[in-house]
Amino acid sequence: MLDKKVASLLNEQLNKEFYSAYLYLDFANWFEDAGLTGFAHWYEVQAKEELDHALAIRTYLCDSGCRVRLDAVARPDKVFDEAAAVLEAGLAHERYVSASINEVYAVAAEAKDFKTMQFLDAFVKEQGEEEKNAEDLIKKMKLFGSDPRSLYLLDKDLAARVYTPFVAGDAAN
Repeated sequence: MLDKKVASLLNEQLNKEFYSAYLYLDFANWFEDAGLTGFAHWYEVQAKEELDHALAIRTYLCDSGCRVRLDAVARPDKVFDEAAAVLEAGLAHERYVSASINEVYAVAAEAKDFKTMQFLDAFVKEQGEEEKNAEDLIKKMKLFGSDPRSLYLLDKDLAARVYTPFVAGDAAN
């Protein structure tokens, strides 16, 4: 059985991951409405990855004998008037998620819960990649976004993103 505080924080993280998926679908909707279907696709893939994260945490909690609590998913409430603002919000959200995962990791370390720390290692690594991807996308938008032809090519590039399921390892061991 997991330490109660660790289990509670993991349950909160699971719900944050569901919110992240919701948020990224909202971003995809914004880009779809703007005619940037490649950007929309990129955020659809992001949403799928966030669902993978939530389900991996759920499995880990279940395999650890913990009760899973699903909270209501809040409706994203941000309003954007330009693509760059959406991308900046994405980076800010990834940083928020990284800080949240780091908090769970720190509490697991304090509880000497090495199994949970090992489970979270994949999330820590993933968040580093997620922040870098968001930063790179912002850089590309700053370089190419003001030129319609370059924006078209960037949109086409983002449409080629392939979904790769997230694997956190064998949560039962």
